Amino acid sequence: MWIAAADGSDEHPLLSSPDTDYDPAWAPDGSSIVFTSERDGSAELYRVKPDGSALERLTNDPAYDDQAAFSPDGKQLVFVTTRNGGHAVLWTMDLATRRARPLTSGSGGDYRPSWSPDGKWIAFSSSRGNPAPFSRGRWERLQLADIYLIRPDGSGLKKITASGNFCGSPKWMSDSRHVVAYCMTAEQTLANRRPSPDPGNDTRLISIDVGSGASTDLPAGPGVKINPSPLAGNDVGYIRKDKIEPGAGIYYTSGKRGPRGDIRAASWSPDGKRVVFHKRMNVTSLPIRKVFSRDPAYELSLTGTILPAFNRNGQEFVSNGRPVQGSLGSSVVVTNTATGRSRIVFQDNKRNVLAPQWSPRGDRIVFSVGEFPAFFDGFQRLFLKSADRVEGGAQIAIIKSDGSGYEELTAGGDNNAFPSFAPDGTRFVFRTFQKDGYGLRIMNLETKAITMLTSEYDNFPLWSPRGDLIMFSRLVDSAYEIYTIKPDGSSLKRLTYTKGNDAHMAWSPDGEYIAFASSRMGFKDEVSYTDAPQPYGELFVMRYDGTGVEQLTDNQWEEGTPAWHSTGQ
Repeated sequence: MWIAAADGSDEHPLLSSPDTDYDPAWAPDGSSIVFTSERDGSAELYRVKPDGSALERLTNDPAYDDQAAFSPDGKQLVFVTTRNGGHAVLWTMDLATRRARPLTSGSGGDYRPSWSPDGKWIAFSSSRGNPAPFSRGRWERLQLADIYLIRPDGSGLKKITASGNFCGSPKWMSDSRHVVAYCMTAEQTLANRRPSPDPGNDTRLISIDVGSGASTDLPAGPGVKINPSPLAGNDVGYIRKDKIEPGAGIYYTSGKRGPRGDIRAASWSPDGKRVVFHKRMNVTSLPIRKVFSRDPAYELSLTGTILPAFNRNGQEFVSNGRPVQGSLGSSVVVTNTATGRSRIVFQDNKRNVLAPQWSPRGDRIVFSVGEFPAFFDGFQRLFLKSADRVEGGAQIAIIKSDGSGYEELTAGGDNNAFPSFAPDGTRFVFRTFQKDGYGLRIMNLETKAITMLTSEYDNFPLWSPRGDLIMFSRLVDSAYEIYTIKPDGSSLKRLTYTKGNDAHMAWSPDGEYIAFASSRMGFKDEVSYTDAPQPYGELFVMRYDGTGVEQLTDNQWEEGTPAWHSTGQ
């Protein structure tokens, strides 16, 4: 987080020991700033003076607490939390006693609250009552949201915008009769969650009469505009996050500029002369680092690569490196779990690799090779018919663990990917996208014979360490759900029914449990602030039969592609 004069001068860090800090809110009397931090584990609310002194923690709960806003007298906060069953709702807190109580409920998701100057209402954005459909030709969910009002005692809930698109981040004008917000189409909520949205996705700043619901556009110019905040003199400060010149940063409807850079949430001092904000910073990502887990029985570590998979003893994991030349050139990377030291064992600068997996003995690595624009080309590729998923084709390849002996095991024009070995090392399962169909296939490594396992839209197959089951994710009823099937094609079983994009699975080493990512808890914030393709993904664990589901992560980021190894405990 940073603090500066409103025009951007005298910009400096707010805290002497920065961490993952975001979403600041300036107190009405100017004496303190409340913000969210993950410095001690889960997302909690903290308070600090504007000079960076007197840092104190306000909440202490394994749930996600964020997006705080002050009451006009400065004695209370309203904030977003997942304490009520994991979904984002609003609670209020008395700052003197630290007692907190629920304000809203439900599973739709409530975000970005703002307290009216007269203290009578709280405005917020919410996905309640709205679906979360797939974006056109993609698998990412759109975020439809409306502006609501509620009284601080929980009564009088009412919607003041029309459903079907997105309006968010309401902030009150001084008359307590109007709020300003930013709006866009539902489809733009995919484009504008990118750190630098493509041109042509401009948002609108509007003023809404809370009594009649009538709205008028504010003259704010072009660009992806978020976080509008009314200031003195009928001015409105806001953030532009697009890459069009004159660049990202803070702007004012008066035409003035503020701090520049990859800024997200901002809050102005009561006199409007200073602004506190958080922005995205370029940092060196560690190969692997421990992160907060809701259950101490499970140790979670984050890797800077993607799609990791452990070898049998857990001493190394293999993963995808990221493209190095535009959208091509991703690599197969092997990392030592204890030291974090990595080595590239395969790279093709004209193609990408995807989802490497170890052989049972750890002497070979199997993976897929192709362009895979769906994974590496942003949101540019659309999939409107089955043939689109072929993407120019991809093959299953294998190498020795030292990178030698490269061999492609499949051929032809199909998109073959996500291979996974049987425990005996003689076969592997993979998914295929063909011009006229989909499904899972099993190849005998010695004879190269391929047999059909399924013929539906299935992905992410993984062979159980016990050898008795293959799990995968299937597109069914407009969502991805987890299934298992026996290697002979019998005993198909559906494990999840949440319509929550359940995928990115991993077996426990003994085959008793499954870790997976899911969007079942919904969005926790407006997607424009989080910059994640799917900012609702959390990690869960369940038994191999789908029972005993437990949530392991709870934050605004996208968690995905877990890999599992035992610590011996």
